[in-house]
Amino acid sequence: MSKRLASWGVLVALALAGCAKVPYRCGQNLEGPKTLRLAPGEPQIERGKKLWLLDGLGHYFFSLPTKLLLWNWRVCNHDIPLEAEAKLKQYLAENSLRNVKVRLNQYSPGGEWSRLVRNRDFNPFWRYVLGAPSWLWYTLFPDRLFAGFPFIGTGDHYNPMTNTVHIYSGHKSIILHEAGHAKDFAAQDSKAIYALLYVLLPGFDLYVEAEATGDAIGYDIANGLTRDEKDDYRILYPAYATYVGSLGGIFFYLPAVVCGHVAGRIEASKVKPQPAARKAQ
Repeated sequence: MSKRLASWGVLVALALAGCAKVPYRCGQNLEGPKTLRLAPGEPQIERGKKLWLLDGLGHYFFSLPTKLLLWNWRVCNHDIPLEAEAKLKQYLAENSLRNVKVRLNQYSPGGEWSRLVRNRDFNPFWRYVLGAPSWLWYTLFPDRLFAGFPFIGTGDHYNPMTNTVHIYSGHKSIILHEAGHAKDFAAQDSKAIYALLYVLLPGFDLYVEAEATGDAIGYDIANGLTRDEKDDYRILYPAYATYVGSLGGIFFYLPAVVCGHVAGRIEASKVKPQPAARKAQ
């Protein structure tokens, strides 16, 4: 087992090596003529109303497996601090992502269906072949309750079919990572092919996840956010390792995640306080 663990440690380390995007570059002119626009007067970021029983079940019961896996109480805790929302808002503005919808602990099947049918970034065939099943799952098994629950809850994620970021965790690194997916997809010429490759091509998810992880870390480095950068390594590395581990099957999943935790803490220990390297280029 020690040799296998060492092998996964090497794989995780290689996959994450040079992950941070430095020097950091903000997205410019990423939204094209087909980009789904927010309606006039529609807020870009919306919060779900507090429902103590529902959120309590989600936080204290359904999300426990993922909390344990990533070893962080803020994962899928259904409580997003205003500070984290402010950082997300700044990130979206600096990367010119003006029409990405963000739902903070919000369940809105009607709103998501409307965005799906209006999204011209995907032709009708892909909207309904790829998007309708995802919407149905979102509707029947709401992450407002099941986020973080294995095999049922999707959890924090970006849905390219509706150009929406869904957040259920009060952890800034997770929030920035999901926004990084929105930036990555916005830069793609064919979002449908990119989404298909992510779902169908084994190992392609490692590239896509590395893009979002690297963007989050690079953003914090560029802005001199030392504490946030340390948090990035501690949670995004083991989260990334879950994708590495899934390639090797159930017996290699946990060893890979352990290696992700170790690698993340090693990288966090190397971080030294420094002024902002730039105001995003």
